[in-house]
Amino acid sequence: MSEALSHLAEEFTIPFSNPALIFGILLLIVLTVPIILQKINVPSIIGLIIAGVVIGPFGLNLIQNDNVLEMFSMIGLLYIMFIVGLELDLTEFAAHKNRSLTFGLFTFLVPLLIGFPIVHYFLGYGLNAAFLTASMFATHTLVTYPIVSRMGVSRNQAVAVSVGGTIMTDTVVLIILAFIVANNKGDLSFAYLIRMLFSLTIFGLIVFGFIPRVAKWFFRHMPEDKYSYYIFVLFVVFLSAFLAELAGVELIIGAFAAGLALNKHIPHTSALMNRIEFIGNALFIPIFLISVGMLVNVQVVFQDFRTIVIALSLTVAAIIGKWIAAFFTQKTFKYSVDQRNLIFGLTTAHAAATLAIILVGYKAGILDEYILNGTIILILISCIVASFYTQRAAKNIAISQESEPITSSFMGKFGQEKIMIPVADPSNIKRFVELAILMKDPKSTNSIALLGVVANDKEAERNIISFRKKIKESVDEGVATDVKIRPITTIDYNIPAGIVRTSRELMADIVILGWPSRTGLLEKLVGEKVDLIVKNLDKSLFVCSLTQKMVLMKRIFLIVPPLAEKEIGFELWLNKVVKIAQELSIPIQFFGFPETYDAVMGKKRSGVHFDFIQCANWNVPLSCSEFIRKEDLIVFVSAHQGSVSYNSVLDHLPTKLEDRFPENNRIVVFPKIQHVESLLGVDDHIFIP
Repeated sequence: MSEALSHLAEEFTIPFSNPALIFGILLLIVLTVPIILQKINVPSIIGLIIAGVVIGPFGLNLIQNDNVLEMFSMIGLLYIMFIVGLELDLTEFAAHKNRSLTFGLFTFLVPLLIGFPIVHYFLGYGLNAAFLTASMFATHTLVTYPIVSRMGVSRNQAVAVSVGGTIMTDTVVLIILAFIVANNKGDLSFAYLIRMLFSLTIFGLIVFGFIPRVAKWFFRHMPEDKYSYYIFVLFVVFLSAFLAELAGVELIIGAFAAGLALNKHIPHTSALMNRIEFIGNALFIPIFLISVGMLVNVQVVFQDFRTIVIALSLTVAAIIGKWIAAFFTQKTFKYSVDQRNLIFGLTTAHAAATLAIILVGYKAGILDEYILNGTIILILISCIVASFYTQRAAKNIAISQESEPITSSFMGKFGQEKIMIPVADPSNIKRFVELAILMKDPKSTNSIALLGVVANDKEAERNIISFRKKIKESVDEGVATDVKIRPITTIDYNIPAGIVRTSRELMADIVILGWPSRTGLLEKLVGEKVDLIVKNLDKSLFVCSLTQKMVLMKRIFLIVPPLAEKEIGFELWLNKVVKIAQELSIPIQFFGFPETYDAVMGKKRSGVHFDFIQCANWNVPLSCSEFIRKEDLIVFVSAHQGSVSYNSVLDHLPTKLEDRFPENNRIVVFPKIQHVESLLGVDDHIFIP
C-alpha cells in the first residue's frame, strides 16, 4: 500500500515528469480555455498565453519548458508562418505589392526611430544594444492571424498588406540580427556579406524554383489519399525551415517561404488545406501560445524598479510605434478605421521573431537580463492588446462582408446558394465535387446535392441502394473539407425530366453536368441528350470536362460572346469563375469584346488579375486558339437559343474546342434564363458524369 502511495506521490511531484500527464494537462487547457473565454467574449489566444504563465516554471511550476515542449512549440510557430504563406492571396498581394512595401517601410522605420533614442539615451544602453533592441520593436509575429483566418477575412486587402509588410520587416530585422551578432564578435566583413548573399540565393532557388516543380509532379502523379499529401507538405515545411537556418536566417522565414512555394498547389477549400489547418489550430499552435506564456516571469516586475521602467518603456515604445505605422498606412491608402485596427492588431504582437532576436542578443552578451525580462512583459501585453484589436476589427469587417440582399435574408437557408450534380457514373464524380467545392459560396449552409436518377423499373430499388454505396467516397471527400454533401436519389421514367424536376424541387442555383461522349448531335451542341436538359433547364448550367486535377491549372481562359452581360445569369457565372481563380490563385485571360469586358471589370469583387484579348470577329472565335495553353482551364460562356447573346456560332464551338484541346479542362456555361416550358417527350437516356 505504502509502495503504491509512494509511486502515486512520485507521479504527482511538481514539476510533473510523466509525458502522458503533461500532454493531458496541455490538451485540457487547449480544450477548456477557449470554451470559458468565449462566454465572456475574450480571445482564446490571451487565455492560452495566461495559462502558460500559470502552469509554467515562473507560476505554479507544473510543467518545465523541456525539449519535447520546445519541439511542439517550434512546430506551432512554423505552422503559423506556413499557413500565413499558404493562405496569402498571391494575386491580391501582387496587385498591392507597392502598398505592402510602403507599410513595411512604415512599420520598420517608425518603431525603430522611436525605440532607438529611448533605449540609447533614456535607458542608457550602447549603440549595438540600442540598435538591436529598437529593431526588435520593428518586428512582430502574426500570433493573431488565426483569429483573422477563423473570421473569414484573411483575404481582406488590409491582411494582404499586413502580411506583406510583416514578412519584409521580419526578414530585414532577422538579417540585421545576423549582422549585429557578427559585428559583436568581430566577424563582420565583406566576405561575410558575400557568403550571406550567396546562401540566401541558393535557398531561394531551392524553395521557389525546385520545390514547386517537385510539388507539381507529386500532386499530378501520386494517388490522392488522406496521408501522403499531408506528409509531403509537412516534409516541405521542415525542409524549408532547415534550409533557411543553413542559409543563416531564422526557421520562420523558411516556413513562410514553403507556404508561398505551395500556395498555388493547395486550394483554400481543399481537403488537404482543411487537414493542415485542423492539425495546426487544434494542437501545435495552441501549444506554441502556451509555451510563450511559460517564458513570462511576472515576479521580475516586483523585484527591481529598473525592470519596471525598462518593461514599460519597451512596451509603450513598441505599441505606439506600431499604431503610428498603422495610422500612416490608413491615411496613405484611405483605409477604414476597422482596416487600420486590423493592421495594428496583426502587427503589434511581439512573440516569435522578438524572442529570437532578444534571446540571441542575450546569449551573445549584447543585451542584459533587464532587457530580456522587459521583453517578456512586452510579449504578454502586446499579445493581449493585439488579440483584442484583431478580434474586434475582424468581427466588424466580417459583418460588413456578410451583408446580404433582403430577399436572401428573408428566405433564410432557402435563399442561400444550392448546387446540384447529377451523377450517372459515381466513379467519375470526384473532380466534379472538387469543382463544386471550389465555387461554392462559403456563406451558404446548404449541402451540395449529388443526384442519382434511377429508371422506374423492376430494378429501381436495387439501383438506388447501389448508387448510395458508390457515392460514399465523394461524401467523405466533402466531409474532409467541412462541406456538406447530400446524396439524393429519385425515380423517374424519364431521366432528363427527373434531373430538371429535382433541380426545381431543390431550388438549385447551379447544376454541374459532365461532358458527354461524342454521340448523337454532339456537333450541334455538346450532345443530344445534354441538349434536352439545356433547352429545358432554367438554372445556371456548367457542362464540364475535367481530365486534369484542378490544382494543376495555371490560368483560366474565359471566352465570352458579345452581349453576355445582358443575360440575367451574368453575375452568377462571373462570380463563380472569379471564385475558382481566387481559390486556385490563378489569373483570368478574358477573350471577347470591350463592352463585355468593361461589364466584367465592373462586377468582379476581388483582386483576381484579368488580362484582355479583344476578339476581332466573333464569327471566327477560334482565333483565340493561339493564345490557349496546355494548363489553361477553358471556360466558354454559351447561351440558350433565343436569348439576347445567342449566336449560331455557339452551337459548334464546344465541339471545335474539344477537337483542338482534348487534354484541357473545359467548362461550357449556360447562364440562367427566365422560366422555360416543362420538359415534354424527351428521351430516357442521358450521358452525365
